Amino acid sequence: MKAIALGVAVLLVIIPFWSVIATSLADEETIAASGGGMVLWPGRMSFEAYKAILSGGVVTRALAISIGITVVGTAFSLAATTGLAYWLSRRGVVGVRPMTMLVLGAVLFSPGLIPSYLVVKQLSLLDSWWSLVLPVMVNAFNVVVMRAFFQGLPRELFESAAIEGASSSATLIKIVLPLSKAVLAVVGLFYAVGYWNAFFNAMLYIQSTDKWPMSLVLRTYVVNQTTIGGEQVGAGAEVMPPQLPLQMAILVVALVPILVVYPFLQRHFAKGVMTGAVKG
Repeated sequence: MKAIALGVAVLLVIIPFWSVIATSLADEETIAASGGGMVLWPGRMSFEAYKAILSGGVVTRALAISIGITVVGTAFSLAATTGLAYWLSRRGVVGVRPMTMLVLGAVLFSPGLIPSYLVVKQLSLLDSWWSLVLPVMVNAFNVVVMRAFFQGLPRELFESAAIEGASSSATLIKIVLPLSKAVLAVVGLFYAVGYWNAFFNAMLYIQSTDKWPMSLVLRTYVVNQTTIGGEQVGAGAEVMPPQLPLQMAILVVALVPILVVYPFLQRHFAKGVMTGAVKG
């Protein structure tokens, strides 16, 4: 019974995803035969939709922007989160208690949309890619998770480092970080997914269409079903494919980067996600 339920759950996940891929590869005749809707088998496979969106134009530019924002943002966020969490995990350090209460308060209370927008505006970050990184660079929940992991490390390691005369930064880099691959992988994945899917902040802060990340392109041409014309694709498209394969190709391109990254982090995911759990 469990196997049947698991098989049904897997099919419910795989079939819609396969339908998106099949539709993106379908040619004009297959789409017309299906009444202009989604298909489960592409018939004669055509890569014209991918050739059109990846040969230049708005999708290629947005893909490069999203990759840049995700890589830079994740690196900045991991560095800031690791430093703050390590400081909060050390006992007897000045200012740890009030800062811990401030971080816990940030977990419980959100600053609100209007104050956040006003801060971004006052910092002259509107219509800047930094508006998608700096306001969300440190997530309080991720700080709490990483702090709990650091506190669970054996105290003898830190005492030995102190006896050897190692500074706090040397202890963090040479001892703590090599032992923290699991939590770094999980927190890094959380940040990367957040930056890659930064739709709402991009809609608020980015006005120039040439600065759109992939999430805004996805919303405009897939969710809102805005027509994709020749000016939105590159010169490599000899014939414009139907709109539906183009939209599904954009959706696939938006999904692939995270799907590619996840297998490399999966072996750390189970251990890292249980960080801070209560052990019986």
